[in-house]
Amino acid sequence: MAKLRFAVRKFAPFEQALADTWSRYQAMYPSDIQMEFVPMDLEELYAALFQKDGLQNGTWDIAHVNTDWITEAYERGCIQPLDEYIKKQPPEGGIDAWAPSLTKLQQFEGHFYGLPFHDGPECLVLRKDLFNATTEKERFFEQHSRELRAPQTWDEFLDVASFFYRPEQGLYGTVFGGYPDGHNAVFDFCIQLWARGGELTTTSGAVSLVSAAAVDALDFYRRLFREPCGLHPKSLDYESVQAGQAFARGEAAMMVNWFGFASWAHIDEASAVRGQVDIAPIPACDGYAAPSLNVYWLYTVGNGSAHKERAYDFLRFAVQPEQDKQLTLTGGVGCRRTTWTDAEINGRIPFYAKLEQLHETARTLPRLRNWAAIAHIIDQMVNQAIQTNTESNVLLYEAQQKIEELT
Repeated sequence: MAKLRFAVRKFAPFEQALADTWSRYQAMYPSDIQMEFVPMDLEELYAALFQKDGLQNGTWDIAHVNTDWITEAYERGCIQPLDEYIKKQPPEGGIDAWAPSLTKLQQFEGHFYGLPFHDGPECLVLRKDLFNATTEKERFFEQHSRELRAPQTWDEFLDVASFFYRPEQGLYGTVFGGYPDGHNAVFDFCIQLWARGGELTTTSGAVSLVSAAAVDALDFYRRLFREPCGLHPKSLDYESVQAGQAFARGEAAMMVNWFGFASWAHIDEASAVRGQVDIAPIPACDGYAAPSLNVYWLYTVGNGSAHKERAYDFLRFAVQPEQDKQLTLTGGVGCRRTTWTDAEINGRIPFYAKLEQLHETARTLPRLRNWAAIAHIIDQMVNQAIQTNTESNVLLYEAQQKIEELT
């Protein structure tokens, strides 16, 4: 009896949506084939796919691969190009069913290596019940002589975070995912850099960390974690999912995180802030545009799979409009344009209509084979800024030297 093995990004809504999709697939196309979903955290998933060669040795037939990793997966020959399968059995609506921002990063030399699974650029996530409360507005005005609103600058962000810092009530101004897993602290640093007009790469595409904007960005991040700025005390231990869960438990007034955690907190029955969530642009420094980041998850087929056709057939089913919509209603973020404009979804998640606008301005990270290694160097740098007194310019220079040694 054949069995497909699927390496899954661990997140309860993903796991539930995939289980439901498999049940519908089996009901429509009955067979004796089995599916084993194996949920893993980010570091565990990366190790299973790349460090243990799981995509090449047949361990995994299907895997969630995010766009941070897709260049490495392609250059190492880990994943199967899907052009042949798409030509024979295209997903409903073809590739044009998705916005170009969700189909570019998985294309290499004219070939297509993954179907969009879950998306949602970074944004500012807010609790409407707090920001719209008359008593909160009055208190904030008394303290700051201006209205309480979604912060538009990082100085405003710190003021609002400090205002809502009420640990005796189990409420904190904000929560970040500072756990050093090579992801969210890196993303946060990039957002701080872009918010100050800085760039992560040179015109030739090389990563460059030594700049005045980078020093300001790292200084700010250090200040956020080390000074009384209204931060959730578990921020250094949380990765992005755990930060999103803390927000859903009602422990933070706002956070900078992925759009998907906003939609999940807004609709999940167990969420303490259900129906009270909104999003806004991420703050920027005066004179600069609000930054955002687009990293998305893909369905991919392992190059070593013995069941590639069956794996693709399931993926083609999984990305149909009905399944994409159901993923969203379960707490993920569907990627199809039809999902973005669906009346039921926009009725349940009023801010869903803002998703396409976020995509228009969201930036992406460099497409480099060794990006995962570079990200861990940046992650270590950010962690040292939080935990030591070493000056930011020194940390940035040392990180730059390590990055240059990789190439």
